[in-house]
Order: sequence, then C-alpha cells, then structure tokens
Amino acid sequence: MSLSSLDLNLLVTLDAVLAEKSVARAARRLHVTPSAVSNALSRARAALGDPIVVRSGRGIVPTPRGAELAPALARTLRELEEAVEGTSFDPGSTTRTFTLAVADAGQVVRLPAVAASFAATMPRALLRVIGIDSLVSMGGLAGTAVDVVIGVGERGPGIHSEPLFEERTVLVGAAGGPKRLTRRALEACRHVGVEMVPTLAGRDLTAAAYARAGVPRSVAVVVPTFTAAAAVAASTDLVATLPASLADVLGRRLGLRVIAAPTPIASVTMHLLWHERTDADPAMVAFRELVRTTVRERPRRK
Repeated sequence: MSLSSLDLNLLVTLDAVLAEKSVARAARRLHVTPSAVSNALSRARAALGDPIVVRSGRGIVPTPRGAELAPALARTLRELEEAVEGTSFDPGSTTRTFTLAVADAGQVVRLPAVAASFAATMPRALLRVIGIDSLVSMGGLAGTAVDVVIGVGERGPGIHSEPLFEERTVLVGAAGGPKRLTRRALEACRHVGVEMVPTLAGRDLTAAAYARAGVPRSVAVVVPTFTAAAAVAASTDLVATLPASLADVLGRRLGLRVIAAPTPIASVTMHLLWHERTDADPAMVAFRELVRTTVRERPRRK
C-alpha cells in the first residue's frame, strides 16, 4: 500500500486507539464520538489489511501488526507535532550542523574561541567552518548551506546584518627589515596584494584605502588570503597590509614586524550576517548569540 493513498488522519486515530487500548478513551482523547473512532478504525483496517486491535475480555489488544505500528506511530506523530509547533531548542542535546563562513583572518584569530564555546554549549552538534571562497559556490546566505557569515556589512534581499567588531590594518614586513618608513620610502616598497572572492563576506579593502590616500602602491605578488600574505612578507623583502589582529597573532610565529609608516589605515566594521530564512529559528538564534558573544568577548593580546 502506498502512503500517499492513505488518509493520514487515520494514523492519528490508530495512535490514540493503540495508546489508550479503548475506543471510548481514544474518542475522549481526540474529542470525537466513539462511533467516529470506530468508523476510522474500520477504514484503517481495510487500508492496512489487518485488524490492528481485537477484543479481549472487556478491552482490546493489538495484533502483532498493531504492536509493531504502535511505537512507530507514537514517535513519528510526536516528531511531526514538535516540528509543526516549533518546540524550544535544547543546545545540550541538539545534533544539528551549523555552518559559519569567515575569512582566513577570522579563522586564525577568532575561530578558536568560537569553537571552544560551541563545544561547551552544544556538545553533540557539529560546527562546520568554510572560507569565503566556498561561500559563493554554496549559494551564499540565500542558499540553504550557510547559516551565518562574519564579514563586511552589505545589503541584499533577505539579508540581516548587525555590527560585530572593528577591524583595522597595519603594515608589516620581515623582522629584519626597517622599523619605520617615510612617505617616499613607503611609495618605493613592493607589496603583497590580497584578492579575496568579492562576496558579501569579505574583500581586500587595502587597495581602496591606498587609493583614497593618494599613496601609490606597487604590487609584486597577489595571494588569496591574508595568512598567505603574512607568510610571503615574512620571507621576502615585500611588505603587506594585514588586519591588526592577525598580525598580532602571526607576528612572532612567522617573524613579522609592524612597520611605522604614513600608511593609510583601512578600518572596517565587521558584521554578523544571516538570511531571513533562519531569522526566527530557535537553533539559529542560539547559534548567532553564541558567535556574537564569543567574538565580542575575545580577549585582546597585550
């Protein structure tokens, strides 16, 4: 028998009869008459090809088929009811997957704290982190694969955005290089450029900042991430303009030095971004709050 040919209301009646083991009690539970339950039970028996319940003394007992159906019906109808009614979200027991898109600087600097908070708050769930390059191929926030983005705030159909933190940039070079540059020396430098995928989650604002300040910039190497730019600058005589938080974390590890120079500082407000489709979902509300709180409370290195 095909499920599409079955009146699903009959399953509700069957669940009540099997649970109550009485037509009269099932009728009271469903707020209908006993005759309505009896009629529905007859139709269910015909559709399923089994009596489902039979009389035994003054009550009724399930047939083997009815006993098999009882727990499956109870579980399925309960899950369906919870899905329709929108039950409260339990972070401690959820097994959902939450997908966060963030640029490489955020992955290095802020992701460890987010991951630790996530593991403590939602121990059975899965946190999946993707880069900006993957965001476009996955349909962006308008698709169904990405839940939250940490990036620059941009408008779009159905996009929600709120300020999260300020990110500024610094000029860096190899540890053995100059500590300070004049305007003329800065103009003579060769730079590592960063060209991210131009999405709502991130793009290199360095070039625009130099252009606004009227400072010529000669680019020798172009890389897709700030982390790669840091590695190149640390092993060459090139300079790079990086997020200050990333330069702080990678400075000692890679052998980088922040250079004092009349560099145009690109300061940008990073935002928490999500789509209208997840705005009211209790699980996503909790996930956004976790990211929001953790990122804003991330301790600053001294």
